[in-house]
Amino acid sequence: MRKIPVGISGRHLHLSQEHLEILFGKGYQLTKLKDLSQPGQYACEEKVDVYSPAGKLQAGVRILGPVRSQTQVEISRSDAIRGKFVAPVRSSGSVKGSGAARLVGPKGEVEITEGVIIADRHIHFSVEEAKEFGVQDREVVSIYVEGEKSGILGNVLCRVSPKFLLDCHLDTDDGAAFGLSNGDQVTLVKQYKIEQ
Repeated sequence: MRKIPVGISGRHLHLSQEHLEILFGKGYQLTKLKDLSQPGQYACEEKVDVYSPAGKLQAGVRILGPVRSQTQVEISRSDAIRGKFVAPVRSSGSVKGSGAARLVGPKGEVEITEGVIIADRHIHFSVEEAKEFGVQDREVVSIYVEGEKSGILGNVLCRVSPKFLLDCHLDTDDGAAFGLSNGDQVTLVKQYKIEQ
């Protein structure tokens, strides 16, 4: 079975059009900086400052496009601890009951009562790739990492869509713990046994 490429996601946010216009001005459109691994997704030139309810600043957090139906801030556990954010582990888009923040842009600011999360570990599969690897949408698997800090990461969600391309997304904490960088490769592990 072939290996799966890794993408390490640093802190970032997704904005609704309403919040984008409050932060950057009426009718504002995002400026693409570079394409990301998933088709149609891109990093933007624009950044905003994010404040936790405790008043701690996470300066210059990059926006990813395109705009979404709801605003979402994705940080690592380390960011949450340092910044005193409430940030449950969630799948992207699942923000109900998640953490609050204040977003400050060049033209205005927005208070969000929910939307701050730590993104779950997940693998994007196209429909054909899911068949190749024998996985279903929403199935939870593990991955094996080789190298100096080798090991197995569990609780990795499979996300299957015709719009996706094969890529395993981990946050900076997971990447650092296992010595991973963008473009490294991991092996899918559907089941393993821990000997007592």
